[in-house]
Amino acid sequence: MEGDECSFPPDSSDDHSLRGSVASSATLSRAQDVLVYLFGDSAVHLTLEGLGTVTVQELGRNVREALHTPESVQDVFAFWLCSPLLELQLKTRHQPYKLCRQWHDLLYRFTEASEEDISQDEPCLQYRRSVFYPKSKELQIQEEGVLRLLYEEARSNILTGRYPCDPEHWTSLGALSIALDEGTSLDSQQFTTTIREKKLSSYLPAHVTMGSGGLFSTLRGKSSRQVGLEQNLFKEYSKICTSAGSSPTQLLHQYLNTCHTLPYYGCAFFFGEIDKPAQGILQRGKRKAVNIGICLEGVYVMDVKEKHVLLGLRFSELSWDHSYPEEEGDSHILWLEFDGDEDGTPVNKLLKIYSKQAELMSGFIEFCVELKSASEGAAAADMDGEVSLSQQPGGQAERSKNGRGGRRGMLHRQGSVVCSRVQSLNTISYVDDGKEIKRLKPKRAASFFARQASAVSYSAVQTESLEQG
Repeated sequence: MEGDECSFPPDSSDDHSLRGSVASSATLSRAQDVLVYLFGDSAVHLTLEGLGTVTVQELGRNVREALHTPESVQDVFAFWLCSPLLELQLKTRHQPYKLCRQWHDLLYRFTEASEEDISQDEPCLQYRRSVFYPKSKELQIQEEGVLRLLYEEARSNILTGRYPCDPEHWTSLGALSIALDEGTSLDSQQFTTTIREKKLSSYLPAHVTMGSGGLFSTLRGKSSRQVGLEQNLFKEYSKICTSAGSSPTQLLHQYLNTCHTLPYYGCAFFFGEIDKPAQGILQRGKRKAVNIGICLEGVYVMDVKEKHVLLGLRFSELSWDHSYPEEEGDSHILWLEFDGDEDGTPVNKLLKIYSKQAELMSGFIEFCVELKSASEGAAAADMDGEVSLSQQPGGQAERSKNGRGGRRGMLHRQGSVVCSRVQSLNTISYVDDGKEIKRLKPKRAASFFARQASAVSYSAVQTESLEQG
């Protein structure tokens, strides 16, 4: 993922091909057809001249005109280059055609994909939510067409399990989707018929409708589980039908508002692996696939298989760094440091995330921290000098609530998929003197046990801009 102001870090290697170069061609100056994909299995068909030099900013004007959306919502969406291997949000100055020509080089650099997979991979140009658009502004939008685009993207992330959620969430969201698709006047029989025609997977996450366990248990329990899911959906649907507000705009707002309760809503996602906890001599050295979501609020590490959060940290609760491979066969690593305890003793914990996208993630975290700090500074200025708890220096707000800088309170819902599962992570623990960590100490805002009442200075990762064309 690449932010609007966060540039691709430079690559010092010289062994790449010239696939990224774009030769001038008379064909590029003529009118060319372009498909810009949207969530919900739809696309915008454009015919553009000079495709090789068209920027994201120019493309945005064409798409908004085609979708009849006002210029006032231009910051809501961004253009992304996406494939199963990599997702990048483009800057307004980027030229999508040139980046497409560089795609294979980007895959070699930022993914572990095989040469065969890379050679067959092609990106599509998507118009979707910008990571940098605040959730607080989203519910102020009244244009149904814009809300529909946000809804379709959120719905896709719920159904695919990219946004882990609890039963009360996915049941409510599924019922809202049915109301949006079919209206609010279905009786019980019509509801059941509709669900079975379109399948539960159209409204509930795939891992929920498929269930868990072996083949025998799946076949044996499929019928009863499906009936139970249908009944729960109908109960929620009935509540929606009898509520005062059931216009499309109100239903879309309800759906998005429910999604906003998920802390990783609107995140950019990266791919990585973490060490599994050792379970004996034969179980050492194994890794677990994870998705890493990063947004304006913090960082979230999610189990790809189990569809739950392993670790969620606000920026005030972590320090970070990335390291490059020291020897052939080593991995790029993103290091996350956070508070923990061992048998009641306060310790610092380090989580290693193995990923060729570690440098991208580190640079993106830095940019989000700076952006959030700037927005909070502007908000403080607007309050005529009144300092809110959330903006007091040195994480004072957190100390007021929890008694210690950056220290998180007890989790109230340990069974929720949204809650962190620190106990299931294989982390490196060390005390304040750091004697147990010799190889690497992450750059940090301050000691996690002795933060000063001064402005927090986050770890700075210096990256140079790589101009795309």
